[in-house]
Amino acid sequence: IDASCLTWEGQQFQGKAAIVEKLSSLPFQKIQHSITAQDHQPTPDSCILSMVVGQLKADEDPIMGFHQIFLLKNINDAWVCTNDMFRLALHNFG
Repeated sequence: IDASCLTWEGQQFQGKAAIVEKLSSLPFQKIQHSITAQDHQPTPDSCILSMVVGQLKADEDPIMGFHQIFLLKNINDAWVCTNDMFRLALHNFG
């Protein structure tokens, strides 16, 4: 929806058009993902807060870990993602 927010690797996008544009502009052609853990909680205002941890492989890149948190809200009998935060789990211990 137009009030939805996406944070992708620290960049913020608000509104359906900006979110679709960002997701459509991602550079990979194919992606595989594996969810290793997920947690879900109901919120006091009847939403669902979800956290997902896993691994993904984009094109021929090495496998990378990721974290994603999103909020689902029931609007007119449909579940809508109103908030979404995504980060690759990249660490540099060098």
